[in-house]
Amino acid sequence: MWWAPPAPATTALSPTVTAHREAEGAVAFAGVVAFTIILLLSPQNWVPALKPLRIAFLAAGLAAVSFLWERWKDRKALGLTREILTCFALLAWAFLTVPISFWPGGSVATLTDLYIKAVIVFWLLSNVITTRRRLKTLAVVLMSCTLPLAVTGVKNFVTGTFIGEVDVARIAGYDAGLSANPNDLALMLNLLLPLTIATFLNSGRVAVRALCVGLIGINVVAVIVTFSRAGFLGLITIGAVYFIRMSQRAGRERGWAIAAIVAAAMALPLLPSSYIERVSTVTSIDSDVTGSSQIRWRDTIAAARFVMQHPIIGAGVGMDVLALNQVRGESWYRVHNVYLQYAVDLGVPGIVLFLILFYGVFRAATASRRRLAVVPELRDLFLLSEAVQVSLIAFAVSGFFYPVAYHVYFYYVAGLALATRAIPKAVLDRTQDAAARCR
Repeated sequence: MWWAPPAPATTALSPTVTAHREAEGAVAFAGVVAFTIILLLSPQNWVPALKPLRIAFLAAGLAAVSFLWERWKDRKALGLTREILTCFALLAWAFLTVPISFWPGGSVATLTDLYIKAVIVFWLLSNVITTRRRLKTLAVVLMSCTLPLAVTGVKNFVTGTFIGEVDVARIAGYDAGLSANPNDLALMLNLLLPLTIATFLNSGRVAVRALCVGLIGINVVAVIVTFSRAGFLGLITIGAVYFIRMSQRAGRERGWAIAAIVAAAMALPLLPSSYIERVSTVTSIDSDVTGSSQIRWRDTIAAARFVMQHPIIGAGVGMDVLALNQVRGESWYRVHNVYLQYAVDLGVPGIVLFLILFYGVFRAATASRRRLAVVPELRDLFLLSEAVQVSLIAFAVSGFFYPVAYHVYFYYVAGLALATRAIPKAVLDRTQDAAARCR
């Protein structure tokens, strides 16, 4: 009525709507959570009896079949957004290049063993993570999974469990496919670190914040003891982005930003003696006594030469090793650069499609963050959107130093980015409808 003020818009959905959305796709979501835990922690490596069961395949298959069945039963679309269609186009282009690949059998193996699985995970995450509760649950699962990864890395450093290298001792990683190598361990921890920071900023409970601080600390220490230069750059990127953003906000977050800088400065004397020398080779390639920086720079030049010679049709998916052997002689090293991997393997069309895909998912996370910045009631979603965006920024920087183009690292975060766009949009659309009815 005209004499009564309009009822305040609420971001809470009705219990019936909330229950329906939680029930929809619940089995698929459970499969995604189970697959995530298996992917990160590889329990089959600790319990040999699980290996014949192919539990990762079963979990992912359950999620995919359940999702497809529900969509078919309810006559709903398959959630093919522009970003997912771009990803499918990149996958299709990779398939088209198989017949003219340097080694067609090797390209088929790369597609079936790695890339198709990463694409399926990307598609599932963007469609199964449909509610606020699911996104927060998965964030907690991911952040919890970093604990055994980080603890293993620190334990290996303290106990002297190293892998062989010329002059620099490198720790062994966690016994799982995505983190067994110390560089991969650093990448995984960096990509998931922003989720822990978001949980810390969102929680009002002292115990939860203390737990998050401890988890952030051990993750940072684990990244450092990997002696990964790409891990260092990713860590610095995350710290810089969060410091700039938190410093610009009012309230406690500005204080947290200053406290983090003070803590980092106080921790500098505790760094391992050779760590500064190790990371300094990022800008001083010739000073690397192990020779790895020189090898990677040589391979970068060789990869760029190959792309110039084969701009349209590359060597075939996963064939950058053979392409580099052709240009600079047999060394059997991959090009440690995600962008050059796509360019060498799939030519200019491949790298262009990947950059379009990256821009699309980054724009999705950015749009969600901006939309939620003015809605205090959805601060938790704002912080999670920001965390995913920061993870994408960290990958964009680290990607110049990693040969992980077809692995799940990027595609998992990309799937979360699309989820962070869809969930707030649904909530805010309902809020606007409720406000319109009040008026």
